[in-house]
Amino acid sequence: MESFNGILVASTVLAVLGCGLVAGVFFAFSSFVMKALSQVPSQVGICVMQTINVTVLTPWFMGVFFGTGIVCAGMLVDSLADWEQAGSLFRLAGSALYLVGSIGVTIVFNVPRNKRLAVMSPEDPKSVEGWVSYLSSWTAWNHVRTAASLVAAGLFCLAVI
Repeated sequence: MESFNGILVASTVLAVLGCGLVAGVFFAFSSFVMKALSQVPSQVGICVMQTINVTVLTPWFMGVFFGTGIVCAGMLVDSLADWEQAGSLFRLAGSALYLVGSIGVTIVFNVPRNKRLAVMSPEDPKSVEGWVSYLSSWTAWNHVRTAASLVAAGLFCLAVI
């Protein structure tokens, strides 16, 4: 039983680090990257964001993003199976929040917008309207992902305490 508790604590610490790191990436986009892209000509903003959306698909980012999700899924199941464990409610809430608010929002809201942006031609004058819409809607959902990841990290910290 003691080794199981060690694994649970280690998993919770990994979740804190993963959620915190993901929250930091999302925070950067919400706080200054998207604002900077909104201040350059639309053609430049579109090209840069198209490039970011391709280059983000690295093993490092995807590993942290989805690896944290795997850790959260395991802790969610464990928390549901054993309510008696100290911190199980915090682990359950943090896991659900990260899985829904970070991964779920990404898949349902941000990725479809990225796919629409990928086929925009920066030189097409019609793309300006699409870019303006993308900036506001993508950023709004990114705020949700940022908050969800950050609050999840906080809940995991409470679970460890």
